[in-house]
Amino acid sequence: MAAPTSFSGEVWAELRLADARDVPHIYSLIHQMAEFELLTDLFAATHDLLHSTLFPTPQPAPFASFTALVLDLSPSPVSASADTIGSLRLDLSASPLADPEAAAFPSPRGAGRVTAGFVICFPNYSSFLAKPGLYVEDIFVRAPWRHRGLGRMMLSAVAGRAAEIGMGRVEWCVLDWNQNAIDFYEGMGAEVFTKWRICRLTGPALDKYKGAGSASQEEHHAGKAE
Repeated sequence: MAAPTSFSGEVWAELRLADARDVPHIYSLIHQMAEFELLTDLFAATHDLLHSTLFPTPQPAPFASFTALVLDLSPSPVSASADTIGSLRLDLSASPLADPEAAAFPSPRGAGRVTAGFVICFPNYSSFLAKPGLYVEDIFVRAPWRHRGLGRMMLSAVAGRAAEIGMGRVEWCVLDWNQNAIDFYEGMGAEVFTKWRICRLTGPALDKYKGAGSASQEEHHAGKAE
């Protein structure tokens, strides 16, 4: 069954655990997100890298390591499964939706489903709380499907799962110029920290530290010998 390019009436959304078959769509969605955030100069992902890092063998338990979720939209009801993290029924009767990219995003689950978004998250740790937490690296919905409550469902489902497994907090970043997103997150109860800055080592700035640990050990032992 081919994915439709327009949707009306009832549509069922499912946020589910991704698998290796979703890599091409995850790649395309990450690139769309980079375009939206004006950060394509930093985009270096490949299908192979996504496959090896998100779906290694053996696969860790969900939310115990890097976890990828995808958002599928279906023209027919979706039965919840062990892969389902969240769901939402949309009523598009009053405002039918056109998705010109639908043909490029057919869900590998078939049945006319369309992939419309994704989440990537992984555990971190709060020393202040002495509890694990969950960091949301990415949350993204394709343009035709925005402002339909899907982002709220996705973030709520992820936060709910973190709370259920005993995590102390959920964190993510937002660009300072994206006031719509800031307002949305604050509306969900999130606190936006304006006094904190992101610090990052990457590329050559990171590579120059290769072997630094070994060098430190050698200096330590040399000092003891003296």
